[in-house]
Amino acid sequence: MQVSDIIQTLLDQAQKEIRAQECKIQALTLELAHLRRIRFGKRNESLSLQSQPDLFEETVQTDTAAVTAEIEQLNSSAKQGASKPPRSRAGRQPLPDHLPRIEHRHEPQSCQCGQCGRDLIKIGEDITEQLDVEPARFFVHRHIRPQYACKTCETITAEPVPPAVIDGGMAAPGLLAWVITNKYLNHLPLYRLEQIAAREKVILSRSTLAEWVGRTGVALQPLVDRLTWHLLQGNTLHADETPVAQLDPGNGKTRKAYLWAYRSNDLEPGPRIIIFDYQAGRSGRHAQNFLQDWQGHLLVDDYGGYKPLFSSTSPCTELGCWAHARRKFFDLHQANNSPMAMEALQRIGMLYAIEAEGKHLTIEDRQQLRAEKSLPALNALHDWLIQTRLQTANGGGSAKALDYTLKRWPSLIRYAHTGHLPIDNNPIENAIRPIALGKKNWLFTGSERAGQRAAAIQTLFGTAQLNGLDPSAWLKDTLIKLPTWPNNRIDELLPLAPEFIKSLQQK
Repeated sequence: MQVSDIIQTLLDQAQKEIRAQECKIQALTLELAHLRRIRFGKRNESLSLQSQPDLFEETVQTDTAAVTAEIEQLNSSAKQGASKPPRSRAGRQPLPDHLPRIEHRHEPQSCQCGQCGRDLIKIGEDITEQLDVEPARFFVHRHIRPQYACKTCETITAEPVPPAVIDGGMAAPGLLAWVITNKYLNHLPLYRLEQIAAREKVILSRSTLAEWVGRTGVALQPLVDRLTWHLLQGNTLHADETPVAQLDPGNGKTRKAYLWAYRSNDLEPGPRIIIFDYQAGRSGRHAQNFLQDWQGHLLVDDYGGYKPLFSSTSPCTELGCWAHARRKFFDLHQANNSPMAMEALQRIGMLYAIEAEGKHLTIEDRQQLRAEKSLPALNALHDWLIQTRLQTANGGGSAKALDYTLKRWPSLIRYAHTGHLPIDNNPIENAIRPIALGKKNWLFTGSERAGQRAAAIQTLFGTAQLNGLDPSAWLKDTLIKLPTWPNNRIDELLPLAPEFIKSLQQK
């Protein structure tokens, strides 16, 4: 074979490779455009003021980054030697100021000019920052207690053993907080924590971890009881429930239990509290047993278990949830693009726009705003609902959506006559959502006691988050203080914002 033939063959192969790369780049570019359209495009016709979170957005973002990286690799191999364009960093958030900084100075190898040999003069600095993290770092606290003897008295003196949540245990408060936080906040089963420790050559058996969790839960229970007492001092509560699976010993199956939730009202002054109450079923008696003689406004959905709380002899007053009423029309519009449902969504959207306008007002000013704007809008909506229902056949989805709102009308409009009652039950649904997602990790609770312990710890973590606290840091600090803390000052240990703690102390 002649040299020219060999060269031609190599050129043909190179052209084929270039065409193949161009085709792959084109395909990846189209895929990237599709992913960006999914991420940034208009994906639904929701009329809510707050965007609905996309549970799969992180997958789209990951795929987008991967496709972009593949395109960059193909482009760089096709254009070897060409200068690499700078990456756009527009929109990147600055790194938090409270994080410690570790400086790495990169000085040139020589302080003389490579052209003329003269000394270089510093004219400025180019500073870039990268965020880093250390995995769980295990270390040992060594407590040394010298012993002193008195020859005259023949006595020995030594400092007592520091009190701990688990007497004689090897776990320091920081380790206990790490286990509890990972299990109940990050929803990691204990066997995964066992594996994490094993990678650091630390042996923590599941039985030991389980014992720590059980004993810590018992130690924290008085804080939960105190939070429950404070919650029931308010006169407006949100309530909701979510199913959880509980292992049924002997049958190898699970049965349905429920995690009931009760939350304080953000529109009223006072501490922000959420209480989780684990029960074996969904019977309304569980809500009655929790509330007992509590009286006030209770915001719930239309579940029948709550109805006995609102009888003529009950001290509870029902508040309807506009988010649930709106959801009926939203589902109807999604199903068949109903013009009637669209009209309802727009009218309900006006109510939420008024609430957004009065979000930061005082109770008195919000009540005035609702009187001027919400009540007229509600009256117009009611007239429209009645007229539309008269023209709607029975039995269909439109009739059901209209009937749901009309049936609950007295409870739905109560908020507008005040300045402190909430419009919907979204605050408690938002608080429950992370637990509902976490169920996919832990699948079921092992027993009713385990469910009650989980509810207690979720109460503490959920309340800490409502008050802007770091749950793990709060728990570690509390476990340090708890063994010697006096009962008459227990309020100071609660996971509440400092201003609420101060107000409780003044009372």
